[in-house]
Amino acid sequence: MIGNIISSIKFDSSGLVPAIVQDCYTLEVLMMAYMNEESLKKTIETNETWFYSRSRQCLWHKGETSGHIQKVKEIRVDCDQDTLLLLVEQVGGIACHTGNRSCFYRKIVNNELVEEKLRDAILPYLFSTFESRSKNPTPNSYVSKLLKKGKSRVLQKIGEEAVETIIAGMKENKDEFIYEITDLYFHMALSLYTFGLSFDNIYEELNKRRKEEKNG
Repeated sequence: MIGNIISSIKFDSSGLVPAIVQDCYTLEVLMMAYMNEESLKKTIETNETWFYSRSRQCLWHKGETSGHIQKVKEIRVDCDQDTLLLLVEQVGGIACHTGNRSCFYRKIVNNELVEEKLRDAILPYLFSTFESRSKNPTPNSYVSKLLKKGKSRVLQKIGEEAVETIIAGMKENKDEFIYEITDLYFHMALSLYTFGLSFDNIYEELNKRRKEEKNG
C-alpha cells in the first residue's frame, strides 16, 4: 500500500520532492525541506517527519536532537504530484533550528530583508521557562514560588487576574487593559503547564468546535 502511494509521487532527477510543513492547528507554514522515497516511507510508517539532507546526503529525523519532533496528522499531494504538504503537531512549538517558531521569520520590506520574531515564538519560551523553574527552582523566581504552592494556587491566580482584567476593561483604559490581560494570559499558560498541556491543546479544541459547527 505504501509502495503504491510513493510510486505515484513525481520525484525530481535527484530523487527528491519538496515538502512544505504546516501547523495543523494554526495552519502556519513552519518550514520546507526535501524528502526522498525512504524518508517519505519512514514518515508514513512512524507518523513523524523524516527528511533528506542535500548537504549531508543522509536522512534526518526532525527533532531527533532538540526534542522538537513533528507528529504528522495529514499528508497531502499537490495537483501535479510533485510537492507534498504535511500538516503536523509541532512538539515544543519550535520548528526552526534558529529557535524561531517558523523558518519564515524574515520578510522583505522596502527591498530589505528584515528579521522579526514571530509572536508564537514567545510560547515555547514561556513553557521552557516553566520547565526550567520547575526542575531547577530559584528563590527569587516568581514562577518557582508559585509552582511550589501547587496547582490550586496557580488556578486561583487565574481568577484574580481575570477580575483585574475586567476592572481594567471597565475603566476603558487600553494600556491598563493590555497589562492586565497579559498577566491573565501568562497565568493561563502556567496553569496549562501544571496539567501537562499547552496552547496546542486549546487550538485543537477550537478546531474541533469549528468542524462541529461546520458540520452541524
